[in-house]
Amino acid sequence: MPHSIIVSENGGPEVMKWTEVSLQNPGKGEVRIDQKKVGLNFIDVYQRSGIYPLSLPTSIGMEGVGVVDAIGEGVENIKVGDRVGYVMGPPGSYAESRLYPADRLIKLPDYISDSQAAAILLKGLTVSYLINKTFPVKKGQTVLFHAAAGGVGLIACQWLSKLGVEVIGTVSSDDKAEKAKAHGCHHTINYSHEDFTARVEDITSGKGVPVVFDGVGADTFEGSLKCLSPFGVFVSFGASSGKPPQLSVSVLAAKALYMTRPSLAPHTATAELTKQIVSPLFQVIRDGLSISISQTYSLKDAANAHRALESRKTTGSTILEI
Repeated sequence: MPHSIIVSENGGPEVMKWTEVSLQNPGKGEVRIDQKKVGLNFIDVYQRSGIYPLSLPTSIGMEGVGVVDAIGEGVENIKVGDRVGYVMGPPGSYAESRLYPADRLIKLPDYISDSQAAAILLKGLTVSYLINKTFPVKKGQTVLFHAAAGGVGLIACQWLSKLGVEVIGTVSSDDKAEKAKAHGCHHTINYSHEDFTARVEDITSGKGVPVVFDGVGADTFEGSLKCLSPFGVFVSFGASSGKPPQLSVSVLAAKALYMTRPSLAPHTATAELTKQIVSPLFQVIRDGLSISISQTYSLKDAANAHRALESRKTTGSTILEI
């Protein structure tokens, strides 16, 4: 019998239980995936803790990679034996075997391994929509990217650098600063002992930046607004340090700023929308984007992976092996 991580009550990492579950047969439009790797993301923490409420008991997780071992009625785009990945959709990637809608699956090319796919699909697609759709960056621009040594940040630093964009990245330690620099970040700011708003002002000679990409939330929210140049765009796409404070729109008026709160779900709501952000990601990987897998845990040990992620002890991507 397969196993899954089941959450029966919201709380800390200890509420995740390794549980034997029955093998399910796919329904109409579904496939069953023999899972190989699972990507660890902060959304998993939100689901476990109840910040993103789910009906309990439930499995959690939004990113996985595996091989299709059964298909349901009406499935034509996928066949048994296909190697696939997925992001978003119904939660439940923390499992050895699971059902998933066939029309949301991403077929994986040979040049991306299972581990690489689990490390980059959700994070890489996040970067793809951020820099291609939310704020289409241009060569010669300077941007501020928070948590530059994280899983999303290391992908963003490389990709932006390849596009000719100057990257200012915030980090929480000197070791993470070195990691970010090695992945294309031009200027690093250790916000544990540096004022990032003052440093951005210095780096840009007082001009500020046209866009701030902020996946941190509460700790960086107010400072991010200060870093923007007139008509700049504040992109708040995560909250690893907690929810951002309530904003009065009047604070945007002085510099005519714009603010948006995008997410991956709308960008993967249909196969066509998903393709629009998958294609550039797969191309940049083929062109040599480095996929940093810095931590690996067994799925059964997911609680310790969550502890490391929440304590900011991780860099790059973390995968869970089955």
